Amino acid sequence: MTITKKRPKIILEFPFPSKVFNKHIYNVLFDYSKFTEIHYGGASSGKSHGVVQKVVIKACQDWKHPRRVLFLRKVGSTIKDSIFADVKACLEDLGILDRCKVNMTDYRITLPNGAEFLFKGMDDPEKIKSVKGISDAVVEEATEFTLEDYTQLTLRLREKKHKQRQIFLMFNPVSKLNWVFKHFFAEGIKLNPKRVVIHHTSYKNNRFLDEEVRETIEELAERNPAYYRIYALGEFATLDKLVFPTYEKRLLNKEDLKHIPSFFGLDFGYVNDPSAFMHVKLDDSTKTIYIMEEYVKKHMLNNEISQTIKDLGYGKEEINADSAEKKSIEEIRLNGISRIIPVKKGPDSVMAGIQFIQQYKIVIDERCFKTIEEFDNYTWQKDKKTNEYLNKQVDTYNHTIDAIRYALSNAIFKIKGSDAGKRAEAAKFFFG
Repeated sequence: MTITKKRPKIILEFPFPSKVFNKHIYNVLFDYSKFTEIHYGGASSGKSHGVVQKVVIKACQDWKHPRRVLFLRKVGSTIKDSIFADVKACLEDLGILDRCKVNMTDYRITLPNGAEFLFKGMDDPEKIKSVKGISDAVVEEATEFTLEDYTQLTLRLREKKHKQRQIFLMFNPVSKLNWVFKHFFAEGIKLNPKRVVIHHTSYKNNRFLDEEVRETIEELAERNPAYYRIYALGEFATLDKLVFPTYEKRLLNKEDLKHIPSFFGLDFGYVNDPSAFMHVKLDDSTKTIYIMEEYVKKHMLNNEISQTIKDLGYGKEEINADSAEKKSIEEIRLNGISRIIPVKKGPDSVMAGIQFIQQYKIVIDERCFKTIEEFDNYTWQKDKKTNEYLNKQVDTYNHTIDAIRYALSNAIFKIKGSDAGKRAEAAKFFFG
């Protein structure tokens, strides 16, 4: 495959396409006929990488009216280590990065033919409104956005000189409560096939996936079939009886709530599960738990976790962490987070924490996307034989929730400890 362009000339040669592209993206690589392209599915399916490949190649072809592509994440601070890095890697793989102008300050990349890639966060809508002449928009983690965000973006794609304007939505499916499901997948929704196309993929479609990662994902089928269907196969979560059926979502201002005590919790993860650091406030006077901030990321080493906590400004705070990771806790302590404390867990500690949280009104900052996702998907188990709900949770969508329980463990201990006997009982739950 050769792409040759004039003024200036860009040549991309792929004599062996199977070594560069997954089949599902190669089959639609030059099809720009649908205004909205939805690429969704399981983890490690290669969907995001495929979309980036398609958009880059599309931008290289237009020399008369260079394209202006807007790459978006909901939160601007996540741009650098996600979609921006992915696009740079793609340009390098295609052999044209050294011919591009990369602005690391404004997160802007200019291609040799004058095409521009702009990278923005939708958490500042006014900045998006100021961007003119957009030809295409690429929305990563579309489930973190809103229907209003999507609608506004479609209105931005109106530059007549750009033909075949498109918006790409990429995401791993979450709860059926999410706007993406309601707008594109819910029963009764009729999509215009001339305007919208949906592509579903899983790890099985990614020919470049490392075999060890593949085996790790497939182990989920035996260990946790429900999570396998959601995480690996990319199926939308079937709503069941939620552990936390109600909560309020709004933009929280730390300054307005500075008089309310803060608590911090850390849950460890690495490959399949993310590490989750949470900032929580507990207001006993109004019986309200405020979930202020989250930091959720996979593949974080302990030194990175330590630096993240410092960068967030909480290096001097007391942090309650999962005691199953004693070595990690000690490494983090040696990295300057001196007040990190292991929270030991007894056989009933999860239920005790859940019951405590259920007594409070829950308010989640609308920027805590992973926390919201978990609250929308954290359900009770159901007995397969009796179809009755059990007093036990499905072990998925609980990383931020576990970190929230750890953060509040001291408060739970204090409230349960109205007498010596109850204090001793609570100590068994949380401190061994």
